[in-house]
Formats: sequence, C-alpha cells, structure tokens
Amino acid sequence: MEKIKMQKKYIYGIVVIGIVIAIAIVLGVLFLLKDDKEKPVENKVDNKEPANKNVQIVDLNSNSRPIAVMINNNHAAWPQSGLSSAYLVYEIMVEGGITRMMALYTQDAAETKIGSIRSSRHNYLDYAMENDAIYVHWGGSYVAYDDLDKLKLDHIDGMVYGGKYFTTDKTLDRSLEHTRFTSSDMIKQGIEKLKLRTTTDKGYLLNYTADTVDLSKMEGSKKANNVEIKYSSYQTSSYEYNENEQVYYRSMNGTKHTDLVTGEQYKFKNIIAYDVTYNKYGDDPKLKDLKNIGSGEGVYITNGYSVPIKWQKDTRDGKTKYTYLDGTEIDVSDGNTFIQIYPKDGKLTIN
Repeated sequence: MEKIKMQKKYIYGIVVIGIVIAIAIVLGVLFLLKDDKEKPVENKVDNKEPANKNVQIVDLNSNSRPIAVMINNNHAAWPQSGLSSAYLVYEIMVEGGITRMMALYTQDAAETKIGSIRSSRHNYLDYAMENDAIYVHWGGSYVAYDDLDKLKLDHIDGMVYGGKYFTTDKTLDRSLEHTRFTSSDMIKQGIEKLKLRTTTDKGYLLNYTADTVDLSKMEGSKKANNVEIKYSSYQTSSYEYNENEQVYYRSMNGTKHTDLVTGEQYKFKNIIAYDVTYNKYGDDPKLKDLKNIGSGEGVYITNGYSVPIKWQKDTRDGKTKYTYLDGTEIDVSDGNTFIQIYPKDGKLTIN
C-alpha cells in the first residue's frame, strides 16, 4: 500500500513539473511575440528599395555634376540641335526681346551636336549654380564675366577653347555667331583637361517620381491641351498636348521646334512657367536683370492638366523650390522638363 502511495506522489510530481514547463514555454513565446511587435519599424524596412528607383530621366543615385549649355535662340540660328537629350531646359529673355536657353545634361549623355552655342548672361548663372552645373558658353557680357570670376564658377568658354572643345559648322547658311556647336564628348574632354570637379552633393533640382502624376483633382486644376508663353513681340513659345504619347510638342512663333540633325519636333513631359520682373541692369540700356530672388506664383503642367504653384528662391546659388498651394513640393513626372521664366508684361495662356 505504501508503495502505491509513493508511485502516485511520483506521478503527481511529474505532472506538476510538466505543467510548469508548459506554462514557461507559453509565457516565453508570448514574450517573444510582444518583443517582436515592439521592435522599431525602421528595422523591418532597412532593405526596402528606393521609392523612385524606376525613374528613367536621371539616375537618382548618381552624384555626377550636370552640364549646363547656353543655347542660341536668335531666329537666324534655328533650328537648334541636341535639346532632346537634355533633362531640363530654361528659357529666359535677354536683349531685344530675344530669348536664350540653357540646357542641362547628365555626364553620361551622348549627344553628337549641341547648339548653336551662345554667350553667357549673368542671370543664367543663378540657374547653373542652383543645379551645381559645369557651365558651357561662348563668350559673355561684361557682367557675366565679372560674376564667373567673382563666384569662381567652373565653366568652359568657347572664346578660350573654341578650337578644342567646340566646332564651327561652315556648311550652314548662317552668320558665324550662329554656327558654333559642341558635343557630349567634347565637353567631357574639356572637363578632364581642365580638371573640373565632377561630383556634387546638391542633388537634382526637381522631385522626380516614377508614379503617374495626376493633377486633375488638385486645387485650381484645369485642362492644359495648349500652352502659350509670350515673352515679347519677338518670341512666343507654345506647346500642344499629345494625349496618346502624354507629352507636349513644342513650337516657337507658330513654327514647330525641330532638331537640326534629326528633323524631329521637340517634345517635353513637364512645363513650369512663371513671370518675374525684368529690369535693365544698372545704367546699361541693353542688359536685362531678373528680379528672381524672392517668391511668386506660377503653374505646373503635366499629363494634360495644369495647377497653380508657388516658387521661392532665397539666394543666387540656392535651389528654386516649387510647391503646390498647400506648401508641399511638387511631384515631377518622370521625363524632361522646360522651365519658362517670362517677363511680367508677357503672357501665359492655357486652354
């Protein structure tokens, strides 16, 4: 009998120990689950790929400096060449109501003919600096040369290196000043020989996204099938939206804006347009001086719609910030962009 009692105690002890072990295991599992839930979210997304990794117009992971090239827009210099390879182009008015363009290229661009190349004006330096770009031009105004020296900007001047990193196309029936061109390879040679800085930590000016940018439901949105920007009696730039391709085909003064080499009409994905005050520079009756430091309103156009935006530029070398009306930075569609900075007495028409 005593033996049976001892066996029962032994079995009871084993059962108790088993229950304790089971409870310990359950508590341990619950603790681990709780601990896992409390881990910081960033530890779980360390390997997440960048949101805009599929952007094609530029390499968002690249730290290469862009190249900014002054493009002639005198009517006698039409057509130009090489703008289709530019990821960003500015148009600003200079003397006599004439405009010039500044086209930005990545260092891996492979354009065989860019131009024709024209001389520098000081206001364009603000936009070269905001992109931390290597600046390419042929000559310049006295103010531009003073600023290039004072600001110590990296630049390649055709007046100095015309026979090395530029070429003259004598086959064209144009005045000499409208026949000067360069290429991606020539610019790269100049950068290497002149030992110019090739990297930047400034990043791209615009906030590119691979997602479709739909402006149709935003505040102030309106259809934008046709866009016209009048700079002066001499120059009007316009665009017509192609819904199938979802791009804007560009014209100037009612004439298709085509490429000298390919003959194809230029097309752009995005347009940013705004007006600023154009004054004369000091006592010089010819040179223009943009009042572009400050803020103002403009429009952003992409995918068949436009919305009102705000712009702000605090310093000459600081980036111009483009925001929606609620203050958030605009999302720029993956594609090339034309920035039209026209005078207050100009006119923007969208319909």
